Amino acid sequence: MVFSVAIDGPAGAGKSTAAKQLSAMFDAIYLDTGAMYRTVALAAIKRGIDTQDGIALEKMIETIDIDVRFTGNGQEIYLDGENVNGQIRTPEVSLGASHVAVFPPIRHKMVEQQRKIAAKNNVVMDGRDIGTYVLKDAKYKFFLVASVEIRAQRRYKELYGKSTEADLESIIKDIEFRDENDSSRKMSPLKQAEDAILIDTTNISIQEMVDEIAGYINDA
Repeated sequence: MVFSVAIDGPAGAGKSTAAKQLSAMFDAIYLDTGAMYRTVALAAIKRGIDTQDGIALEKMIETIDIDVRFTGNGQEIYLDGENVNGQIRTPEVSLGASHVAVFPPIRHKMVEQQRKIAAKNNVVMDGRDIGTYVLKDAKYKFFLVASVEIRAQRRYKELYGKSTEADLESIIKDIEFRDENDSSRKMSPLKQAEDAILIDTTNISIQEMVDEIAGYINDA
């Protein structure tokens, strides 16, 4: 029987880092759901579609193909046959992903795909509504939080390490906007599932965070 680990929380709390390491530890695949919404945003941007235009996005989602593949290099995501892993991590796409994710037709399409993957594989999945909506019956659920300042610094270092132009103040504003947008959307907003374990990653290292989560899984 397959099992699922759901990791939710705001941008920069450490979800992806934890999910990647945990998937390796527990022989599971790591599904980055945020990358799927980023790909929708990228598709809109490439087509000149406003990422806040729900009507245009609903039409577009039926015309594009988003394929998630798992290789020795981890998750690779394709848009209409093109690997777009390297194109979906810009600030513009990040903001666009938060926009497109509020529209039910987009979420329904992505969630359907995510559930199909989880039904066939041991999976560690991170996002905003995994434990509350996508995988409500996940065996293990965690909700990660951290201060806005710490999350912005992490994002800044990530972009700087990739030689991507970044401004700390702009990143803080972007994170604050995404927090508000994700928490206030009508469909499956960002919130802690009642049965999720809360972990504050503000003052702990990556290894301490992963070890804490793994400890809960091992003790279950």
